[in-house]
Amino acid sequence: MDQPTRRFGRKQQVEGTVVVITGGARGIGAKTAQAFLDAGATVAVADLDVSALSAELRDRPRLRAWQLDVTDTAAYTRFLDEVEAAFGPIDVLVNNAGIMPLGRIDDEPDEVTVRQLEINLHAVIHGSREAVRRMRPRGRGHIVNLASEAGKIGFLGAATYCATKHGVVGFSDALRAELHRTGVHVSVVMPSVVRTELATGLGESTVVRSVSPEDVAAAILATVRRPRFDVYVPRDLVVANKLNALLPRRLGDALLRASGAHRILGGADHAARKGYEARAVGNARNLAH
Repeated sequence: MDQPTRRFGRKQQVEGTVVVITGGARGIGAKTAQAFLDAGATVAVADLDVSALSAELRDRPRLRAWQLDVTDTAAYTRFLDEVEAAFGPIDVLVNNAGIMPLGRIDDEPDEVTVRQLEINLHAVIHGSREAVRRMRPRGRGHIVNLASEAGKIGFLGAATYCATKHGVVGFSDALRAELHRTGVHVSVVMPSVVRTELATGLGESTVVRSVSPEDVAAAILATVRRPRFDVYVPRDLVVANKLNALLPRRLGDALLRASGAHRILGGADHAARKGYEARAVGNARNLAH
């Protein structure tokens, strides 16, 4: 099929681009798909459960959904090949698929640890590598990797999740250095608590402001239009992270405890999260908390 001309300059064009989103059937992924469609892009979404995609999105003429387990690297590569065969070269890859099972590390089965590493980190690395192989020769493209504020701070009750998100931040930073002056952009998106199924039963803090999946989708679209590496949602997390980096460790820890931030993940209601975690990790965990 004929492809429209795509211009990548200081302000990038979104209309007419081909955008790929993993974990695109629900939550942040679905809202991001909607945002790019509204901006005139053609969108390919991949999800383990494509039936979760809303009828509203499924009926959009420039969207197509693929069933994909992102931990199957060969299948992930084939998916990208099929997208390019159907729509043309991929301009934007959004590595969004991720899970967040919570609990003390000594209660976490190894299978749950491995599943988080495979989905949250290894799939991001593999997808990014495949995108680089396609984008670098063309001298254009944008890789957007979803991390979290948990990629900057360690939270009680989420040791492995924090490890994966710290990994995404570090990997993305190194990838950005590798792709300097190639025309391929890299961004890492770090939201606070996002009001999706993944946040079911989380604790509360007076200083941590939750955001909607629409907020995150808008930030992703904005950074593709005007590329930048660090994307915080909400933006005031920039100040919080800079302050935390400057403070002595003991004082930073004391402020986190005083604010109740440590209770957000560490104080999660596991009974309320049972349905989500059963879907996220399958039979890998005994969920009878």
